[in-house]
Amino acid sequence: MDTKQTKTIGEHHVAAELARRGWAPALTRDGLERTDILAVLTELENRRLAEIQVKTARGGRWDSISWPLGPKSQSPSQHEREYFVMVAVPHDLTRAPRNFVVPRSHVAAAAWIEHMNWLTEPGIKPGKRNAPVERSRVLLSTFARYEDRWDLLLVDESEAPVLLPERYRDFAQEARVGLPEGHAWRTVLPEW
Repeated sequence: MDTKQTKTIGEHHVAAELARRGWAPALTRDGLERTDILAVLTELENRRLAEIQVKTARGGRWDSISWPLGPKSQSPSQHEREYFVMVAVPHDLTRAPRNFVVPRSHVAAAAWIEHMNWLTEPGIKPGKRNAPVERSRVLLSTFARYEDRWDLLLVDESEAPVLLPERYRDFAQEARVGLPEGHAWRTVLPEW
């Protein structure tokens, strides 16, 4: 399937899921960097606004799905209400897509940590792995605890619980892995 079609599936699926939950989603035109959907919560008094970037990946099995998350996905948040919704679409049309709602800073950390750990993994022959961090991919299992966490859209990024695998906190503190330049967690690493 063509990648534009996959992108369309994800964006419309997320817009529908947001609408089901009381958000008024507006798909942005191609070209608005970092934001595929602007959404306003319509059921509460404060009419919260969220910017959402949708990443969609397809696969035959859940454990084969991963999302490419290059430099733009790894860049620091520009404000507290930037989120990703990672959509996993199975080839089997009888199965529903899965959704993972993740604050931007958590995505940036996951992409960097997963790639740098893979790149510098002890015991791997030097030169065997040499893909740059721009080619980072993140496995569905990395975001497993964010599945259907639409409630995270109701809190600012700095208040959102970190639901990445616990070992990633250790990797973030290791010199061989660390965190990307400019990431908020480089100054204060949150608990998770």
